[in-house]
Amino acid sequence: MQTNLLFGIHCHQPIDNFDKVVYEIIEKSYQPFFQILKDYPDFKCSVHFSGWLFEFIKKNRPELFSLIKSLSSQIEFFTGGYYEPILASIPSCDRVAQINKLSDFIIENFNQKPRGLWLTERIWDDSIIDDLKECDIDYVIVDDYHLIASGFKKDELNGYFLTENSNNQMALFPINKDLRYIIPFATIDNSIKKIKEFSNIEGKNAAIIFDDGEKFGVWPKTYEKVYEKQWLKNFFEKCIQDETINVTTFTDFYDKNKAISLSYLPTVSYHEMGEWATLPTNANDYLNLVHQHMDKEYLIRGGIWKNFFIKYNESNWIHKRALELSKTKEVSEQFKDYLYRIQCNDVLWHGVFGGIYLPNLRDNAYKYIIKCENILDNTGCKKCDINMDSYEEYKFYTPDLITIIDPKMGGQIIEFDLRKQYFNLQNTLTRYHETYHDKIEKVEEKDILEVEEIDSYEEIATIHNDSLLSTTEDIELFTDWYIKKSAIDHITDKSLNKESFKACNFNEYADFANQAFEVENVSQNSIKLKRNGGVYKEQKKNTQLTKSFIFNNKKVESIIEIKSEESSTMKYLLEYNFHFQDYEILTVNGHNINEALHLENSQVTILDQSMNKTISFYFDQCMDIYIYPVKSVSQSEAGVDYTIQGIALGFAKDFSSQLNLKYHIDIQ
Repeated sequence: MQTNLLFGIHCHQPIDNFDKVVYEIIEKSYQPFFQILKDYPDFKCSVHFSGWLFEFIKKNRPELFSLIKSLSSQIEFFTGGYYEPILASIPSCDRVAQINKLSDFIIENFNQKPRGLWLTERIWDDSIIDDLKECDIDYVIVDDYHLIASGFKKDELNGYFLTENSNNQMALFPINKDLRYIIPFATIDNSIKKIKEFSNIEGKNAAIIFDDGEKFGVWPKTYEKVYEKQWLKNFFEKCIQDETINVTTFTDFYDKNKAISLSYLPTVSYHEMGEWATLPTNANDYLNLVHQHMDKEYLIRGGIWKNFFIKYNESNWIHKRALELSKTKEVSEQFKDYLYRIQCNDVLWHGVFGGIYLPNLRDNAYKYIIKCENILDNTGCKKCDINMDSYEEYKFYTPDLITIIDPKMGGQIIEFDLRKQYFNLQNTLTRYHETYHDKIEKVEEKDILEVEEIDSYEEIATIHNDSLLSTTEDIELFTDWYIKKSAIDHITDKSLNKESFKACNFNEYADFANQAFEVENVSQNSIKLKRNGGVYKEQKKNTQLTKSFIFNNKKVESIIEIKSEESSTMKYLLEYNFHFQDYEILTVNGHNINEALHLENSQVTILDQSMNKTISFYFDQCMDIYIYPVKSVSQSEAGVDYTIQGIALGFAKDFSSQLNLKYHIDIQ
């Protein structure tokens, strides 16, 4: 009785992640892993690094790069998208270019032509098969859930399967979920026992594990277990010494064994991704179904990965900006490199890892969006349906700013780019309700320490679990009912104050904040929008709101006009939400933004020392001004993250029947 162990790790960090984070992961995970691997030349290992991470290591940790290079004889290198895109989410031409770019890097640096591809987040769609064949790929790593969702039995998934599209054939190696959950979290004995469960008399079965390299050192408690307690060293030794385990590579197994079966996969990823991608309206029903009927896993499927473009407006906008830029005729190598960097997957979704909730990841995506725009060097006004909602958005270019207006979404400013700083002030995040918010509990610091002290290093928990999320912070959970960008129009009453503005629970009487406006006229540097809506106090009172914008280099001028049949005194509230790099040194009219503020003034000055910029609002009349830091609550591998996403500014004015308001924004 024997089994073939196909063992692989994939290593990736978000594009331009903080240097200190990447260095820490190198020191705690990648470096010690390959140092130990070197001592066991009989342990064959498959490895995938995203291209940019390989570049980073080659430049900044050449000794590690040389170590990996010296192990080429026992390592099988897997290719993939150079900047780790979800292949099914990018155009075919970019898909082929990114795969070939990484394959060429591997050939040049490791003298090995990759035959296998690491499928980012295992997002499968048949549309990628033809492009994979064009890139000379023979086999792809998927999950056992991919085949379970097609109707195959879990105990049948001990090798590779074949699929096809347009007469192009592709082999699929399914990762075993049980192995993914126990390595390196279980004891050595339990891990080896699980591997041996795949053995058979012919010795043709495979135990397949291909998982995060970061699991070996930077996931909670893994450094102590894997290296200090020598789990990895002992694991390598046990596998090599056990005559019933044949540690081999995917290419050797593929060449020596036939496929188990022909298969056809749905558009699918691993089980947890289906949970994370389920739309909010179905999330609780899905979780209940899973908990009640996990034995019918093959019939229970969550959302597809592209649902993140539906769940998170901010994700959809970054993705569609990348698609828009990909359609241009610009073919310079610099432009293409910036474009491929935008396509990195990490910023576009959210599960256990922060993803779209991490401001720095969104900043990096917009940095390259703006660099692409600067290469294109457009002027004046351009219009097109960027986000594919059947409404055209309007892009206004000045030498210093790119401003994008979305008439459908309340005529909001949805992008506000500082071209020379490569920074989008409108890179904000709406506060969404997440199903895991119901699992968050406040605990004392001493309680966390006590738990850590009694946990065994022999058996540690994976981050994929259903337990409560603990935090020591006093968090506030608020949900926004509209997308939080800028130039948002509210009509409210005396319920508005700094606390209700922060909680987003002031009375809303009108239908302007998130409903479509008509474009009355547009020029190369101006636009006028109008909505014939209503104020719904006791009954609908017809109300017309028009707003115009003029764009002059570093200045945006605006006029708001309201005419309403509602004669009682109401409050008009103009809302802006801006994103910045460093909120510790940011001031508004001299105030630090730690808590909600209420001011009365006709001018607001935001001093952003991190970019050495001053952003000033000037109104033609005195306004009630409400300001607060917008904070999101999200889960991560470390637990709960409480993150400042931006600052909200509300400018309120009483009016009866009609209002005429002028203001301008000046950026210096």
